[in-house]
Amino acid sequence: MSTNVAYYIPHKATWPVIGTAGLVTMLAGFANYLNGSSSVGPAFMVAGLVVFIIMLVGWFTLQAHESETGMYNHDVGISYRMGMMWFIFSEIIFFAVFFSTLWYTRNLSVQWLGSGATKELLHSAYQATWPTNGPGDVGGKFEPMSAWGLPFLNTLILLSSGVSCTWAHHGLLAKNRDQLIKGLIVTVALGFLFVMFQAFEYHEAYTSMGLTLGSGVYGSTFFMLTGFHGFHVCVGAIILSVVLFRSWKGHFQPENHFAFEAAAWYWHFVDVVWLGLFVFVYLL
Repeated sequence: MSTNVAYYIPHKATWPVIGTAGLVTMLAGFANYLNGSSSVGPAFMVAGLVVFIIMLVGWFTLQAHESETGMYNHDVGISYRMGMMWFIFSEIIFFAVFFSTLWYTRNLSVQWLGSGATKELLHSAYQATWPTNGPGDVGGKFEPMSAWGLPFLNTLILLSSGVSCTWAHHGLLAKNRDQLIKGLIVTVALGFLFVMFQAFEYHEAYTSMGLTLGSGVYGSTFFMLTGFHGFHVCVGAIILSVVLFRSWKGHFQPENHFAFEAAAWYWHFVDVVWLGLFVFVYLL
């Protein structure tokens, strides 16, 4: 039984077990799909995703109920915020690894492979230029992605969404629910618009530019970084959609709105990562 006499002690939780089962099922399905199972693999992936979505709905519904019924005190709020800070720190390290991979490849390994004894030993015709599709053009001919066009437009969209998210937060603190809801609507719409434009960008890359995951190290690092970021934007937009629904239901007060804060922190983190990605991947 839950209690909040001194510090909130949660009841026995089954949702983490259900979520783990869903993720394991998705992983098993994906592994089978990669190994050529076109029937069992996708079925397991869909089943695992459904279980995982059910877990998210059930767990967050429970958390919202506990929060709105006053079961959390100040100390619980501090614990939640510390947990979210560590989560965002782990995400920073996650993206730092991929940014480091791109930097190492572009500034060090390509130069080593294209000069001196290494070049003569491995592939004498290799040119140390960036972007590269590998020795002997193993990745095929492709056109590098330009920073101007959809990427620049997406930058403006994501920065604007950060402004609208902050505007919504100010509305919450001022007990202006109309401003809160309108700001969240704009933020969510811009977030999904970003994802849609990135899908258009990927379609253009594959159909018109010859730029794919198989286009040497440039193609793999490009899609790895932009793809993971796009996934984070999609997740953030879904989280903000849940926050929007809860706000419309009358949830959150100036003194009790951690869920909104966590979503806003995550969204601003996604904004900052995109700025670094736009400069590091598209401009340099």
